[in-house]
Amino acid sequence: MTTEPKRTVAFAMCGSFCSFSAVLPQVRALTARDWDVLPILSASAAGQDTRFGTAAALRQNLCDLTGHAPLTTLQEVEPLGPRRMAEALIIAPATGTTMALLAAGISSTPVTLAAKSLLRGGRPVVLAPSTNDGLSGSAPALGRLLQRRGFYFVPFGQDDCRKKPCSLKSDFTLLPAALDAALNGVQIQPMLV
Repeated sequence: MTTEPKRTVAFAMCGSFCSFSAVLPQVRALTARDWDVLPILSASAAGQDTRFGTAAALRQNLCDLTGHAPLTTLQEVEPLGPRRMAEALIIAPATGTTMALLAAGISSTPVTLAAKSLLRGGRPVVLAPSTNDGLSGSAPALGRLLQRRGFYFVPFGQDDCRKKPCSLKSDFTLLPAALDAALNGVQIQPMLV
């Protein structure tokens, strides 16, 4: 009897705290599909308590879901690409700040360095935008990333066009399908929902 090793995906969460309750079930969905998930947290996600929960609870929840303590430092994420520790990186939620740093080629955070680490080895980065200024201040970064090789998007759209007309949020339930497509070099369609 032979057993295949689990496939591994790195999964980074940034500080769009209101999205965590929609993102965490997708971590569970990936583990249910036999993915080994390596969690990564931005400094904000790893360290800030908000009305949506505490940082300690998030770290513990991710550890319980994945069996791994979240990676939170540059030193911890840098080997992901060179050691081929993951087949892809998911960034969900991907904030406007993180997308701006990625678009500018700045790898000064654990999340952006993880992306650089995987991209340099030709591994895909799947972005699930969640930002209140996606159709305003963050629009230029989003536009640049849409044109960059190696970046794929979870379908997204306006989450409340009346109260927050510039806000964008991904349909996180499409995250596993977006990952499958990205691993085949394809952008899942339609991208705009």
